[in-house]
Amino acid sequence: MSYSPLDSNKTYLVTGAAGFIGYYLSKKLLDEGCRVIGLDNINNYYDAGLKETRLSLLEPYKSFTFLREDLSDKEAIHSVFKEFQPDIVVNLAAQAGVRYSIENPDAYMESNVIGFYNILEACRNNPVDHLVYASSSSVYGANKKVPFEEADHVDQPVSLYASTKKSNELMAHTYSHLYNIPATGLRFFTVYGPMGRPDMAYFGFTDKYFSGESIKIYNNGDFENDLYRDFTYIDDIVMGIERLLSNEPNGEQGPPHKVFNIGNNSPEKLMTFIESLENALSNALGKDIEFKKEYEPIKPGDVPATYASTEQLEKAVGFKPETTIQDGLQKFADWYVSYYNK
Repeated sequence: MSYSPLDSNKTYLVTGAAGFIGYYLSKKLLDEGCRVIGLDNINNYYDAGLKETRLSLLEPYKSFTFLREDLSDKEAIHSVFKEFQPDIVVNLAAQAGVRYSIENPDAYMESNVIGFYNILEACRNNPVDHLVYASSSSVYGANKKVPFEEADHVDQPVSLYASTKKSNELMAHTYSHLYNIPATGLRFFTVYGPMGRPDMAYFGFTDKYFSGESIKIYNNGDFENDLYRDFTYIDDIVMGIERLLSNEPNGEQGPPHKVFNIGNNSPEKLMTFIESLENALSNALGKDIEFKKEYEPIKPGDVPATYASTEQLEKAVGFKPETTIQDGLQKFADWYVSYYNK
């Protein structure tokens, strides 16, 4: 295993820069002296104020330029590429969320399919050294075999969100094949941490505690066969992405396109995760807390287990997550209590 370090002479375009992963990656690149062009439409899928807060922490960097644009605006995207000539593109902008894809499918087609097509076309017309893009663990859909490996069949998506992410992998493969664009897809497994997405379960549980509501747990109260999730702390995710940026696929055995799992390789029972969150909040508040709990059946589009094999990414760039669920949730709880003045 060997990997090339970041090249601070290159220009990095990060789409979704006001998002959770996009913010942390942009900050890391800026701290390393890189030039970053951040792009985001700051939609209101979740609290735009949190996105603005993240952005406000990036704006003091002299080598950061922010553009408020929408991926589905082909002309705008092509203008960005022409003007800034990015060397490396990290496409993290997407309409996220499994359950919301049942309510608002249009948003997923516009952002995740048309938007990604516009990025690919821009890379084709303005050649880049490397395109890194967000896929998702949801592409594994109804797969029963765990841990999930990149070579597994992923033809049984159980949500429109998963279908759009699978289509991204296919589109990237095609463009790599036709136009020799080095591209790497990342199948993210439940990412968490301070300033995370409010639509994620751990954040929602915390909100509900402070508003005096009970939390809903979609496992039928079956603790023996509880849901498993591969929770991955944000710093570990950013370390993995950073190491990949200057290590594009070489296309020795076909198109220069590769897909990696990026997760924790150590799934936790949902109830263990909830207990760890209760403990972290107890520490942050200086008093014992316990969530009020309601148990319901698993929701359409949800899967019983997500569990990443990260062997390929470890071989490629030495990716090895280091943050325990207890440490990661403590950092989240401390941030939450401070940010919302609890």
